[in-house]
Amino acid sequence: MVLSLVFLKRMFFILLVISLMSFLRDFHVSSCDEYCPDKPVFNPSRLVVKYGDPVSVTCSIRQSYQDYFFGLVDFMGNHTKNGTTILWEVQRMTEWRTLTTCCHINATDYCCCSKLPVTVYKPPDNVSISFRDHSGPLLEGHQYTLQCEVHNVAPVENLTVTFYRGQTALGQLQSNNIEKKPVTEILTLSINTRKEDDGVQYWCEAKLELGSEGPQPPPVVTSEKFSAIVNSTPAHGTTPIISSFSMCFMLLFFSLV
Repeated sequence: MVLSLVFLKRMFFILLVISLMSFLRDFHVSSCDEYCPDKPVFNPSRLVVKYGDPVSVTCSIRQSYQDYFFGLVDFMGNHTKNGTTILWEVQRMTEWRTLTTCCHINATDYCCCSKLPVTVYKPPDNVSISFRDHSGPLLEGHQYTLQCEVHNVAPVENLTVTFYRGQTALGQLQSNNIEKKPVTEILTLSINTRKEDDGVQYWCEAKLELGSEGPQPPPVVTSEKFSAIVNSTPAHGTTPIISSFSMCFMLLFFSLV
């Protein structure tokens, strides 16, 4: 009789926890303890995946916790449990914002968990460079603004853009946009022109810096190159001299008439 009661109590607890986890799958777990000892371990501990690619991650707990409820929360795709390990698989990653949680819950409803940071990335479709609000030849000694337009890239906060004049790097900029979905980002750099820059090619490079877990080398897309025409600025005082000469010629002409 005592064994039957213990068995029924255990079955009730298991059913209750399973129902709870089914409910939590569609909601973010905010009450789990991420600083608990012997928390579940993800492998890898951080996931970087290209949009549309497959995903395969494991979550494991210690053998001593095998009698606890053990599962995933807030996940897409499928998972398979084998003893103290769960295999999480996604055939095609199509979510831009995702954070999977792995946890075990004891008889007192205490939840010990680990969260897997997931970065979903997409290299830019195209990169272009131009001068902002200017077309045609440049004037020596004037300031102009280069703009590098990076089309449809994610996540843009991991984007680094480098401007080049010939093979010389002029500057490196990063975006402060935290949007996770693909966006088109325009970064600008002011430059001063020199006569020796006449005919030099300008271009820019867009790189996704995704850390050691990301693809190596990092994804890089470069713009086409364009040559700048730099005209010399007229020497100071040239115009007044020409004007004075013209004035003297006119006075001489009228004095002879």
